[in-house]
Amino acid sequence: MHVDEIWKSTKGEGIKVAVIDSGVNDSVPSLRGQILSGRDFTGVKGDEKDDYTGHGTTMAELIAGTGRGGGLQGLAPEAKIIPYRVADTEMQNNNKVNAFDIRQAIRAAADSDAQIISMSWGSEYYSHDVRDAIEYAQAKGKLFFAAVGNSGDKGNAESYPGAYPEAVAVGATTSEGRVAKFSQHGDKVDISAPGADLLGWCDETFTRYCKIQGTSGATALASATAALIWSKHPEWTGNQVLRVMFESAGRGENWEPGTVSRQVGHGVVRPNAHITRGLGKPGDPDVSPDTGKRVGGKPGSASKSPTPGTSKQAPDAAPSGDNPALAGSASGKADDSGGTNSAYLIGGAIAATAVLAGAGALVARRRRQA
Repeated sequence: MHVDEIWKSTKGEGIKVAVIDSGVNDSVPSLRGQILSGRDFTGVKGDEKDDYTGHGTTMAELIAGTGRGGGLQGLAPEAKIIPYRVADTEMQNNNKVNAFDIRQAIRAAADSDAQIISMSWGSEYYSHDVRDAIEYAQAKGKLFFAAVGNSGDKGNAESYPGAYPEAVAVGATTSEGRVAKFSQHGDKVDISAPGADLLGWCDETFTRYCKIQGTSGATALASATAALIWSKHPEWTGNQVLRVMFESAGRGENWEPGTVSRQVGHGVVRPNAHITRGLGKPGDPDVSPDTGKRVGGKPGSASKSPTPGTSKQAPDAAPSGDNPALAGSASGKADDSGGTNSAYLIGGAIAATAVLAGAGALVARRRRQA
């Protein structure tokens, strides 16, 4: 991605990214001073800075890690992270948790001063409430990035929130520059980013890094790309940032103009293509390049002094330029950082009426880290 060239212009200064995940450990060396106050929505002991799997901390480092202490250096190392902790399967199975954590976290992020919301999680269950929360965030001018999912080679079932039209659904490419076999495909894919052969924390002990792959990491890198572009153009709206991301993305030589790929959406993120070469035009500040609707035209209000707190389908061919990706497909598997399923577990008074079915069986809605 030619980061040395990019970082001469911007490192994401002034941009805040809300990370909705398992929490973010602010004591790891590369994230010291990078994490702002967020909120825990699990209802379980701990707070948003208690990461119970290591997944959320990995995503935060891929976005804004400084590299200090031998840690990961993120793509936008001067951006700041606002963590929102939500529950996964194991936490739900072992604890009484908040059943509405996802939608509440999205709304809280929308009400915060984060310009970007990054969510590397997914479920096969559609939720009107969660979609409404994403629409709320979009109306407030936020960019909401979500993982497209890791079952591209195992059924390719819809994964939400990535499959909601209002979310920017991110697919993954391999280190060889090919479409990752695990990356889900279809009309829902909006853009792609590297998602294989990355590094991340092996588990919640934070003792070592492991090789990971999945659309989780790709989502973090797409969010970081938006942070870089928005930092360079703080007067732009989210619509303009996203349009430039789409127009400057890496595409195949035989890619027909105006078309979108079912494998990689508008192409593979190339922040350098815009930041140092000027590719991509911001266009109408009030129209989403994703949905075509007039929404979310409020400027991102990025500050140089951060404070707390429907398309014709194209062939999938090798793109030219900075990212020689998509020359076919390569094998992959679910994210090594934790591809566990999770279930919405309703506690309190609601449990008696909403959770039980048949002979007292729990109605499970699986949620997984992508």
